[in-house]
Amino acid sequence: MTVRKFPHLLSPGRIGRMETRNRIAVTAMGASLAEQDGQCGERIIAYHAEQARGGVGLIITGVAGVAWPVGANQEGQIAISDDRFLPGLAALVDAVHAHGAKIVPQLHHGGAAAMEDLLAGRPIWTPSVPDARGGDFTAAFLIEEIMRAPFGRIKGVELKVMTVEDIRHVVGQFAAAAERVKRAGFDGVEIHGGHGYLISSFISPKSNKRTDDYGGPLENRVRFLLEVIAAVRAAVGPDFPVWCKLDSREVGKDGGITIEDAVETARMVEAAGVDAITVTAYHDVGQPKLHSGSHTPHEPGLNVPFARRIKAAVNVPIIASGRIEPEVGDAAIADGSLDFVSMGRKLLADPHLPNKLAAGRPEDVLPCIYCYTCISAIYVCDPLRCAVNPETGFEYLRREAPVAPPKRVVVIGGGPAGMEAARRLRAKGQEVILLEAGARLGGTLRFASLAYPANERLLDWLQREVAASGAEVRLNTPATPELLRSLKPDAVIVATGARRGMPLIPGGDLPNVLSGDDMRKMMLGESSEELKRKTSLATRLATRLGAATGLNANLDFVRKATRQWMPLGDHVVIVGGELVGLELAEFLLERGRTVTVVDEAPRFGAGLTVVRRMRLLDELREHNVALFPSASDIRIEPGFVSFTDAGGTTQRPRADHVIVAKGATADEALADALRAEGFAVHAIGDCTGISYIEGAMRGAAGAVEAILSPQPAVAMAE
Repeated sequence: MTVRKFPHLLSPGRIGRMETRNRIAVTAMGASLAEQDGQCGERIIAYHAEQARGGVGLIITGVAGVAWPVGANQEGQIAISDDRFLPGLAALVDAVHAHGAKIVPQLHHGGAAAMEDLLAGRPIWTPSVPDARGGDFTAAFLIEEIMRAPFGRIKGVELKVMTVEDIRHVVGQFAAAAERVKRAGFDGVEIHGGHGYLISSFISPKSNKRTDDYGGPLENRVRFLLEVIAAVRAAVGPDFPVWCKLDSREVGKDGGITIEDAVETARMVEAAGVDAITVTAYHDVGQPKLHSGSHTPHEPGLNVPFARRIKAAVNVPIIASGRIEPEVGDAAIADGSLDFVSMGRKLLADPHLPNKLAAGRPEDVLPCIYCYTCISAIYVCDPLRCAVNPETGFEYLRREAPVAPPKRVVVIGGGPAGMEAARRLRAKGQEVILLEAGARLGGTLRFASLAYPANERLLDWLQREVAASGAEVRLNTPATPELLRSLKPDAVIVATGARRGMPLIPGGDLPNVLSGDDMRKMMLGESSEELKRKTSLATRLATRLGAATGLNANLDFVRKATRQWMPLGDHVVIVGGELVGLELAEFLLERGRTVTVVDEAPRFGAGLTVVRRMRLLDELREHNVALFPSASDIRIEPGFVSFTDAGGTTQRPRADHVIVAKGATADEALADALRAEGFAVHAIGDCTGISYIEGAMRGAAGAVEAILSPQPAVAMAE
């Protein structure tokens, strides 16, 4: 008898009278996929329908505005403030129910975090005059992101400190919205009581300075929430599932909500009649690193211990989220720490994760790499999207390709773009020949996985998928026109990556200067004439031995081994402050090097998503990595790098080695040569311009659709 994996996670769940087919929920996420007028249109319906089709038990939508447009915190959010929204809401419910999932909206009022109020010049609703906010998380934004982000368009801020009459008015809005929830056919309702929004701002002693019955001691600060719960319950009746979302703590906020507050609040809302509690967390938004340190954490399972504390204090089901892997979630349900695992990023990467787990195929799940592309999109007013799954957010554009005879497609380049293209083509029944000039698949993703291990999940998945697909893979095979003519392809996909030359920097030819390509080859046991000139015989022998024994192919071994020995001096200067340079700085810092990063760019971190950049820049500064943006007159000298910093001061940090982590450019030379030979060529990935993992995966999807469909969906190839 086969023992089923994840028996607890995949077991039926229950909240009040609502039963779910498993304990996996889609966590409420800002998606910005509704229509601009708040209606649920084709795009958001298709997005949630795909999650239901993928086997999830419960979907909790992103915020649904009870007072919309007042209190809205993002463009394209769901509105539920008027009966005119009911047809779209009902259509959403029907689409989800058609695939066997349950769906619940998250009722919300943004309060002081209502960005749409700020942009429209409306007053923002608040319990009291807030303290001046410290810190500046926008310091991590690139200039072009600041130009696109909403906060740059705020003309002024007007406060509406709520009266008791205002509180009663909003309580009524929540109740009216809940009644619409039931009429639309939803399976329950979640009240958003966290994340600094209106209800949370009353609960937090940091933001609530009132002296009436809604301020002061915890029972007063929770009074607004309890009144909302009572009004919602009266509107929907005793049998309709109602629950609320609570902050387990406010990270980095002196005088904010603590876990002890959260436990007592949980007891109060249970007594008020909720059927479950969603446990989350919030943070001081002025501290950039904390944007990935609370409700959407970088650290795996960060919120599970706090969910456990609350679970021990109440007798209703607990829903918890925050980078909880299926194995961890299954164990946490088994030991009574929680009852439901609410997943966000994982289900954006692969909405069919539940079905794949249930089928005993966890290795087939397209992994999230925790790059924060999804949430970072919202920071700059873009609709949600995913770096590894280009269909996410674009499900409504999906069209089945017409049935046609299989084509022979040659894919050139075995990096992420080439592997993804080969995998997709084979899934559509096409004949694929994948040519890779090197000895193994992976391309620059292999080196990227050294510095950021989460990337290795995607590398391993792509390699497994290509192997299982039946694509013909030819390693150590450079693509030439002669070879292509002999293969007679119907189409060619060129995914050969960028040109990575050494930019012209005075002193760049010194023997202690490595390009990013030199560094990659050295770490992965590859060689070149240039690298031979710059490294010792001992280093070359060590890397050659690693390559010969296959040890360099084991990235975990390389990570561990380089903590003991690396052919680099103690002081390293990195010229280049984009993604590669910063991740390399982190990698070297963890291996005991003193690191300086210098670049002419005015802000560091291009290529990183906003939220990941916030964390990485903060962590580098915390560990005394010297960062010098807006540098000029950069020169490499024996033992030093000299430059003029942003303040006009000459700097000369010590440099036993210099790594130039810039200079990558598009390179369509091969694609152009093959076009000139008459081949139907589609160039994708970094050879068309540096676009990293998201560009590789999105470009592959677009090229495959273009080959198979006479009218490809334009957005898929953006």
